[in-house]
Order: sequence, then C-alpha cells, then structure tokens
Amino acid sequence: MATGDVSGAYGKNISCVEGDGTFGAFYGLTRILSGSYGTTMVTAYSKGSESTSPLITNAAFDPIYMRCLGLELISDCALQARRYLSRYGITEEECALVSVKNHGNALENPNAQLGIKLTVEEVMQSRTIAAPLKLYDVSPISDGACAIILASEDRAKKITDKPVWVKGVSFCADAYLLGDRDLSECRALEKAAKTAYKMAGIQNPRQEIDIAEIYDAFTYQELLWTEGLGFCGAGEGGKLVASGATAKDGDIPVNPSGGLLGAHPVIAAGLIRIAEAAHQVRGDAGAMQVKKDIRNALAHGVNGVCGQSHCVWVLGHD
Repeated sequence: MATGDVSGAYGKNISCVEGDGTFGAFYGLTRILSGSYGTTMVTAYSKGSESTSPLITNAAFDPIYMRCLGLELISDCALQARRYLSRYGITEEECALVSVKNHGNALENPNAQLGIKLTVEEVMQSRTIAAPLKLYDVSPISDGACAIILASEDRAKKITDKPVWVKGVSFCADAYLLGDRDLSECRALEKAAKTAYKMAGIQNPRQEIDIAEIYDAFTYQELLWTEGLGFCGAGEGGKLVASGATAKDGDIPVNPSGGLLGAHPVIAAGLIRIAEAAHQVRGDAGAMQVKKDIRNALAHGVNGVCGQSHCVWVLGHD
C-alpha cells in the first residue's frame, strides 16, 4: 500500500495483491482484458533488510500443528530438497552447478546483489544452512523493486514501437498443507505451464522456449521447476544443468540474469522475471542478452511454501 503515492496512483483505481509479482501482473492483465482499462501499471517492492524473514515465513504455516515446530522458508525447503534429491538420485553437486551458473550470470547484471565467480567445490564447502542446503544454495535477502506497464493492443501500438506481447499466461495452486502433496513433484506448475503453452501455441517447450527466467529461491528448485515446465523429464533436472543446456550459451538458457540466487527481493522477484524476459525479447538485455533471436521467453513466479502455487508467462515479439 505504501507504493501508491510514489507510483503516481493518486486519484486512480488501486488494487493491492499480496504475493509474488507475477500474480499481481496477472490481475493487472485481467483488468485490461475486461475492457475497462487501457493500461495498467504493476509495481512490487521488498525491503528484506528491514524484516526478520524466519518470523514472517513461519507465519505462513498452519497455526495449530506446524507453526509451533519452528518451520520457516529455509527449513521447509530443506525438507523438499531432501525428498526430491532422494527420490531421483540427484546429487548435491548437480545442485551446486546451478549456483555456479546463476551467481556467475549475476556478474553481468548491474542490478544483481550477489554476482560471484564460484566453483562446485566452493559451493559444496560452504557452510550448511539446513541440510542439504548450503550457503550458496540459498538466495540472499535483498531490497528491490520492479514496475511494468501492461497495455491493450491498440494502446501498446501507440506508445511503443517495440512492444512485447503476452502470448500465454496461467496460474495454478496446489494443497496448502505440506503433508497433502508430494514435495518432489510440482503438479501446480505442470498444469499452469500446460495452459500457458496451449494459449501461446507451444507444443514442445524444450525446442520452442528460447530463454526462461524462473523462480530459483534455492538451487534444487531450478532443477525441479525445469522439470515442471517440461524442459526435461521428471528427475532429469540435474542432468539438464550438467549437460550445459541451461547455460547462457546453451540451447535453453535459464536465468541469464542470475535469477533469485543473484538477488531475491521477495514479492518483486517474479515481476523482475517478467521484466528480464521482456528485455530479452526486445534485445536490450545488455551483457545478459543471449545470442539467439528470442521468439518465446518464459517468466515464472511462485507463491506459498515449497512451490504451493505457480504463475507462468510466455512473452514474444509477435
């Protein structure tokens, strides 16, 4: 609510959508599709430095049975990581490859907080936060903000000669209680991605998505989410990153901006993924720009603990 004045929203219709910025953008999109609005500005920001993350994320859990256990974002995701790695035989070294890649990509991002040149050995030797998660497996607490402008087709053509079109978008939520879902799966993401792909006319995401900006709050999550997005089969996320396919010069670059491992301003993180994907489509991502012409770029956001709900956007220049 504090962003209203600085966003120039005085005297205008304002709605506040709590949660990841991709969901706020989805709501902004529906306002335009309703025909009632020509343009919508979506803003999101986080002052993580002024908060106590464990206290806040602990409050997301069931107050009767789970909150009293002391679960918070990192400890519950450590449980998910253990389940996922154990089920499929994925190694911690494969997770470490995500850290090496994304922290390295963040070196080229002027807005990133944590660009570092790392080796797998350095990631593996970093101190344990909550096993199997180590320091460089975990995204930093960041301050940050993002703003995007959504417009109808007619309005967009009047205000810019390089519009980025929303080709497909969807979101889906899974069960709230951790025990009601298998944490090594991401059914909500699979459903959201399937709907967004159908809307965008995409039949083979591995071949037709040119770049993806996804919500990698932890290294293992990039592996798990790439599976849910259909870039590889279940349990093959580790092999995908090890093959080099998700590197900046790979056939399906994932998080060339550095992702959340490079900077994680909660709430704004997913909206930033949309902005980064849009820059790639426009060809103005600077040193982060992947070499190929971008036909389809994917942006992804998450709400809830252990990926309870997901929002998927497919953007393009036509």
